[in-house]
Amino acid sequence: MVSWSGHILPVVATIATWFLATGLIAWIDNRERGTFPHSLMLAGIGGVAGLVAVFASMGSATLTGVYASFAGAILIWAWHEVGFLTGAVAGPRREGCDRSASTRGRFFAAASALAWHEIALALTALVLISLTWTAPNQIGAMIFLLLFVLRLSTKINIFFGVPNMSTEILPPHLDYLHSYFGPRRLGPLLIASIAACLALSVWLGFAALSAPSGSAEAAGASLLFALAALGTLEHLFLALPFRDGALWRWAIPAHRAGTVTEL
Repeated sequence: MVSWSGHILPVVATIATWFLATGLIAWIDNRERGTFPHSLMLAGIGGVAGLVAVFASMGSATLTGVYASFAGAILIWAWHEVGFLTGAVAGPRREGCDRSASTRGRFFAAASALAWHEIALALTALVLISLTWTAPNQIGAMIFLLLFVLRLSTKINIFFGVPNMSTEILPPHLDYLHSYFGPRRLGPLLIASIAACLALSVWLGFAALSAPSGSAEAAGASLLFALAALGTLEHLFLALPFRDGALWRWAIPAHRAGTVTEL
């Protein structure tokens, strides 16, 4: 049975968080570069607060504990995103890739351009998993791990090429990353990724519906379901002629909002 507290509210909360947090990060990272140190400091404080929230709530398998852990994971993720999109934590390579490079050469160059960011995400996921491994409330670690997997899948698909790629949110100082994007094409990898995301969403949806109505278990599964469904939607955006960056045009400065990079 579908309940407000166990199913509907978690989905609404996830969608609202996804929309507002993405817009806030886009706004922060498209401002003048002189504002970045202050933004990084505030993001760092938020990330530490998120870690504290996950740690403090991991022993509480209640609705409050689940939402606190979810919020903590989002704060930690936002910290990493601000670090990457400001250019503070990206990779040792800070230049574009020669289009004549082989696929293998382009892959290693792309990995070098993102290395520190990806390593930081992976280490954070390991810390959260280790921290909550035997805890009653593991939602924070699950949320962060799901975000990591979904984002990694998106990056790999973009590298090999997708039919549609919106670049409005990517700040100007990271324009060199465009050279690592693959050609516009619909390949089997993207189709398989969409199918996998959809299957995961369905599985998590059934898990949420099968949990006791209004329980913390139902809420946790619903949060994960909504996140996986949004991940499926973002993968679909890569295949369909829709510029998802338009959803956050309100958060991008006027001089950037009108700039569209065709790839």
